[in-house]
Amino acid sequence: MDQDEARAAELGRQWYRERECSLDAFVNQLHGDGSPLRFAADVRQRIPVYDCRQLEAILHDAPQLAQLQAEWAHVLRDGAGVLVLEHAYADTRPVDEATAVFEAIIRAERERGSTGADHFAQAGANDRIWNAQQKLCLQAPAVFVDYFANLPLMAVCEAWLGPCYQMTSQVNVVRPGGAAQQAHRDYHLGFLTVEEAECYPAHVHRLSPYLTLQGAVAHSDMPVESGPTRLLPYSQRYAEGYLAWRRADFREYFESHFVQLPLARGDAVFFNPALFHAAGTNQTASVQRMANLLQVSSAMGRAMETLDRARMCEAIYPVLREQWAEGRLSEAALLAAIASCAEGYPFPTNLDRDPPVGGLAPQSQQALMQRALREDWAPARFTEALGQHGSRRDPADKS
Repeated sequence: MDQDEARAAELGRQWYRERECSLDAFVNQLHGDGSPLRFAADVRQRIPVYDCRQLEAILHDAPQLAQLQAEWAHVLRDGAGVLVLEHAYADTRPVDEATAVFEAIIRAERERGSTGADHFAQAGANDRIWNAQQKLCLQAPAVFVDYFANLPLMAVCEAWLGPCYQMTSQVNVVRPGGAAQQAHRDYHLGFLTVEEAECYPAHVHRLSPYLTLQGAVAHSDMPVESGPTRLLPYSQRYAEGYLAWRRADFREYFESHFVQLPLARGDAVFFNPALFHAAGTNQTASVQRMANLLQVSSAMGRAMETLDRARMCEAIYPVLREQWAEGRLSEAALLAAIASCAEGYPFPTNLDRDPPVGGLAPQSQQALMQRALREDWAPARFTEALGQHGSRRDPADKS
């Protein structure tokens, strides 16, 4: 069968079935593509590694940034499916300050008896903070701003998802002896049963990876012995993988062929959610492996967690206003912090009360915050405007 015939056959498959998944076809997808990587500092175990210290000037130069983001998009889509950002935090102070807040949250939740389940590991095996994004923002707004005013993070999110992405996060601490996860794919289709996933047509299986970007910021040094994420480069290419990852033959192959890269505190890793991956076993006696797991959603998708973004905006606005006025935030860093908090997409809304006056869409939460900062609104005025913005979007007819 030539390439055109194979493509026609693939296009003709309206539904994927678990019983039709082929390990041989999967393995054939795991070869490298040979594309040059202009900006990578290294390639380790077939995974591109980028030194963010070398990219600092590029992140401030729009034409070069566009080329870098095109390379990252290629890596995530057709290449290894995963990339490492070394020194994503060249100054690890924001990471350390956030770590202190997260540890306090963990202690408080333990005292309340909170023991949340985990997605792909035994409940209670790890310390987990659900909705860490909102908890960090509301408990320590200044720490939140310093943490997310980060240009490499914004650049990689926009490279895969475009603007107006929705940032959510969960903190995971794997204690010494903590067992590995099962190999899996992630949200969206990765969180469905085989029977549920088979109900979605083939083109939705191919679409699902474009709706989410998975990432993790290392909040501790992570030697391989501590169990950093196990990864199977290029496995995101296999379209039927949302059905195949549960099969014993695919899991056995993963266990025999995964790779792991050590991370230092302040490094970050980002990967296509269709990549076969799993957290590793912490085989150390003393390393408390902590990562802030970033799940970043497309503006046109649905995030897994619900966040009270209005409260978050209200919490960080005084911090942003002060730092912006004092010149402590560049415009790019300001936009990165706003993007991690405020809703950038203007829909869905109540078009009766929130019509698209003067354009195709009404004002978004991000646009409102940016305007308030440009015009130096007092916090009380911004809070009032934010409340009015939310009321206009309320689906309930209260007339």
